[in-house]
Amino acid sequence: MLVSTWNFLKRHKRKFIFAGAVVGGVYLLGKYAQWKIREIQEREAAEYISQARRQYHFESNQRTCNMTVLSMLPTLREAIIQNLNSESLTTLLKNKPANKLEIWEDLKIISFTRSIVAVYSTCMLVVLLRVQLNIIGGYLYLDNSVSKNGVTPQAPPDVQQQYLSSIQHLLGDGLHELMTVVKQAVREVIGSISLKQSLSLQELEQHLNQIRAHIEKGGSSSTRKPLSWYMMPDEESTLAAQACGLTENDIATIKLLNETRDMLESPDFHTVLNTCLSRGFSRFLDNMAEFFRPQQGDASHCSAPDSLTHVSLPLAKIIPIVNGQIHSICSEIPSHFVQDLLMIEQMKEFSANVYEAFSSPNEQQK
Repeated sequence: MLVSTWNFLKRHKRKFIFAGAVVGGVYLLGKYAQWKIREIQEREAAEYISQARRQYHFESNQRTCNMTVLSMLPTLREAIIQNLNSESLTTLLKNKPANKLEIWEDLKIISFTRSIVAVYSTCMLVVLLRVQLNIIGGYLYLDNSVSKNGVTPQAPPDVQQQYLSSIQHLLGDGLHELMTVVKQAVREVIGSISLKQSLSLQELEQHLNQIRAHIEKGGSSSTRKPLSWYMMPDEESTLAAQACGLTENDIATIKLLNETRDMLESPDFHTVLNTCLSRGFSRFLDNMAEFFRPQQGDASHCSAPDSLTHVSLPLAKIIPIVNGQIHSICSEIPSHFVQDLLMIEQMKEFSANVYEAFSSPNEQQK
């Protein structure tokens, strides 16, 4: 019995070896497949957790952006009011001075200038802070992700503070230059319009568009500057001007500022800013429209579907309305104006793209 079994095994030795190899190979292949599947599942789980964590950090960063915008609006409003002080002129008018007409002409220019400056600077503040805080947010995400590996952080607290302080340019020199340019444009467009001349809302919109064209495309007597100039100081005005003695933090701050300038010069940024300006001036006109509505007793105007186009107000009556718009535009209490800007879809997409670019290790290595 044993001899026959042994002879059988000898005769079919190759078959048994082949079968054993096949069975062993299948077993090892199955084990490898199980390990590979587990590895893929673990990697996908890690990527999902990382993506969820990054998404949570991004959304938290956007809330910080919104709160920062609202917290800075009072400072912006006070800077505009202080430099374009129409209140002193209205006080003079109450005393019935001899040069009443001259004061009214000054009030006309200042009132339009400060409301238009308020629209521009608020839109700039919203978009600039979106860029800066999403760049910082991206770097902070990377720093928190690799901090345990002993890697030097790219955005330590001192660098963050130094970098974010560049917003003072928009609230200082940039704002003053913007006021000068806007005032010149206002003088060219409405300086010659009589205080007694009546304007409809549509005519007011046309004048605003002409003023915007002077500011953004350059007027006959002005040299156009890109809107980004009012938001960021020139490179020569920053830490880069220091020939020596730059610390590591200074160098890191200069890097952030240069990356921000690149963003401000990008087509996507200009698209978002132009969208914000269009929405901002549209909301400004919506606010003005409330004062152009026909009186309840005027049935002929009220019955017209486009009744607003039939209502005109003397420029002298429009001036106080325009003058008061700054309190709605630069309001730290969430108003329709600021909410409209914060909810623009292009703004959200642009913010996500900036954050994605600066929170991705692969992107930062390029």
